[in-house]
Amino acid sequence: MPRVVPPVADERTGLTAYLAHQRRALRVTAYGLTDEQARMAASASELSIGGLIKHAARCESFWTDLILQQPRRTQRDANESAADEFRLAPDETLADVLAAYEEAAERTDAVIAAIPDLGQPVPVPPGAPWIPAEVREWSVRWVLLHLIEETSRHGGHADVIRESLDGATFDPLLAAAEAWADPWVTPWKPASQ
Repeated sequence: MPRVVPPVADERTGLTAYLAHQRRALRVTAYGLTDEQARMAASASELSIGGLIKHAARCESFWTDLILQQPRRTQRDANESAADEFRLAPDETLADVLAAYEEAAERTDAVIAAIPDLGQPVPVPPGAPWIPAEVREWSVRWVLLHLIEETSRHGGHADVIRESLDGATFDPLLAAAEAWADPWVTPWKPASQ
């Protein structure tokens, strides 16, 4: 993946390219981590990289379900709190949440590709306290912008957590993950190498 999104020809390509780019950036924060490291909350909050990726997958599935007007595919079980969605549980692996995120992204991409008009209305679930009471629907365009915003926000959280874990930052992680031969960026290496 290039460091920046390539030029885009139209709105749909721009929105989907920026979403794909932010997804990849979030995934890169997990590059080279063990399951134990992916569970670690290395800042003042309880957020972990594995938990953020798990949440991003669930969030994307939630919005895709709304676009399709289907019941939620990914819901918390009775024993799971809202905070648990942001943690990698002991029985979950980083590979599991990365695979779930990839599946959610592929599904979203397929759904968006099949929608001819990004202005198509998307009903808003009633009663959520974070949704303005007068809003009854958004557009698919709005959903894509929201997913970009949500993914970017959590990617920033993950950047801070990763740097707190082992000092790794985005460009060296990306260079390592993609095996760049770029002379401007030294690829990240685990401390043991």
